[in-house]
Amino acid sequence: MRAPLLLEPIDEQIETLQACEDEGAIDDLLLRSWPKEVALSEESPHQAVLENYERFEQWADRRGVSVRPPFRERETTSQITGETRERLVTPLLCLEIYEDDDLVGVFPHTDERTEETYTTDEAIATLRTGAVPTPLEPVDAGAATDADGVPDGTISDPCPDCGGELIDGQGLFACGDCGWVGQVTDSGRYVAQVTASKTAAEEQTPPQS
Repeated sequence: MRAPLLLEPIDEQIETLQACEDEGAIDDLLLRSWPKEVALSEESPHQAVLENYERFEQWADRRGVSVRPPFRERETTSQITGETRERLVTPLLCLEIYEDDDLVGVFPHTDERTEETYTTDEAIATLRTGAVPTPLEPVDAGAATDADGVPDGTISDPCPDCGGELIDGQGLFACGDCGWVGQVTDSGRYVAQVTASKTAAEEQTPPQS
């Protein structure tokens, strides 16, 4: 939040979150402040804000939503030096929701398909009822990611039909691009589900002399 602007209705939202923590609807509440604008550069003294913004954008990309707005990038030009700089404008209030150490929700955000905005007011009101605001991440196979940013469950081998990413569903592999479903044989070959059993049996049958 912007520290100097703890006025209605912002402080009411914070009070509601504090009540959620007191009643056990959320485990922990951490409040942090940020300035109205920060420079988008490696020399900025507000690197933590920029890191948060980058994390929010990564979450939004996975969800197919946008955090711009409420965040906004703009250029400013110095009247003295003529130098142009890019700056990040922060919202009055932004709500991050975590499950353990995983970021699973950022409010407000906008669904790019429906152009519907999910506000912090709506998310906080939902938390107050004891429910969890949606949509959140993770919700599907693309929800959690590993250290390289690859969704958990996604394997590096391409789909044998279209070359897309395969999702490992505990031994049953599926392609999110073309819908191919199959298994892997003992020799490491990916085969469609309808022929997987037959192929595996053929590979395990010793050659006849």
